[in-house]
Amino acid sequence: MKLLASLITLALAVSSIAAPAAEAVDAVNASALESRAPANFVGVSGTRFTLNGARYTVVGGNAYWIGLTGLSPANMNAAFADIAKAGGTTVRTWGFNEVTNQNGNWLQSWSGNKATINNAGLQNFDNVVAAAKANGIRLIVALTNNWADYGGMDVYVRQIANSNNHDLFYTNNDIQTAFKAYIKTFVGRYVNEPTIMAWELANEPRCKGSTGATSGSCTTATITNWAKSISAYIKSIDPNHLVALGDEGFFNKPGSPTYPYQGGEGIDFDANLAISTLDFGTFHSYPGSWGQGANPQAWGTQWITDHAASQNRLNKPVIIEEFGVTSNQATVYTAWFNQIVSSGLAGDLIWQSGSHLSSGNTPNDGYAVYPDHPVYPLLTSHAKALKARG
Repeated sequence: MKLLASLITLALAVSSIAAPAAEAVDAVNASALESRAPANFVGVSGTRFTLNGARYTVVGGNAYWIGLTGLSPANMNAAFADIAKAGGTTVRTWGFNEVTNQNGNWLQSWSGNKATINNAGLQNFDNVVAAAKANGIRLIVALTNNWADYGGMDVYVRQIANSNNHDLFYTNNDIQTAFKAYIKTFVGRYVNEPTIMAWELANEPRCKGSTGATSGSCTTATITNWAKSISAYIKSIDPNHLVALGDEGFFNKPGSPTYPYQGGEGIDFDANLAISTLDFGTFHSYPGSWGQGANPQAWGTQWITDHAASQNRLNKPVIIEEFGVTSNQATVYTAWFNQIVSSGLAGDLIWQSGSHLSSGNTPNDGYAVYPDHPVYPLLTSHAKALKARG
């Protein structure tokens, strides 16, 4: 979730442009087989996550910043400790930082169409993993970004294809070769590390990125086919970890009255959940940014209900891995938490976790929940309720 992304989405929500029809989903073929994870790795069984034969509860938050803002190992540890104290088991973070000028905790630097991976950046991410492990936290790691923050897809498109058309990221062969090379190095480094719960193909993939420029040919099938290819590639080099898309969970139901159900961003949630090499589904919820701000509590509750129905229909776990409102947070989140528990949804991660560290406060885009925030006790009680659900 980023401010520019929310502004772009809000504009599209107002226009309510319908999308092309989706391919039919065969619910029988989409049924997930049990992920027979090695010892100490998180797996799936039907609509549940598992760990060493027992249910694993996904609950926690997003801390995209933890490996990107120059934190010391001690401050990384303190940030994870704040999440764990609230009952968190899982944290979602970024495993990318694309740059053309080498500065900060970069992971991949570009000169022309050639990329160089930063060993120091990888070692910094080793510190992230170690701090998570020390606090009993599992990580969901996104491998690139739809948005311009920390580089993302558009860097590949500009450097390799010399274009601003965002959707070339999904179809250009040279770009896919470069992305796979990064995946091979980054993912390959952690194949045997159980602290990693899952890899995500991208944060919030869409046909359009931060600039809004596209080739005009991107459809839901474009991103679904890309997701099939990249998830299969990850599985070929890392059979130990779960894989997910990292999308916002937009449905593809042309004619629906609200924008997040119309497929206009190139996402077909049910078609993507049916991909055999994706182990679980993801969705986000930002009613205010998506033109649904009149009653965000009710809209978000129905959004959760509809994704829980897809979870049960396709027999794979589904998590709401980003969600946020900036007003009436306690009231709205209480309603959403109750619906998550009662619907059987597999888990949730708030956007975003926050900490007061010796280096200063962690980033706050208006959604951050620090340990002294009034919502923090709600996170604690919700984690207990979700774990007690059995």
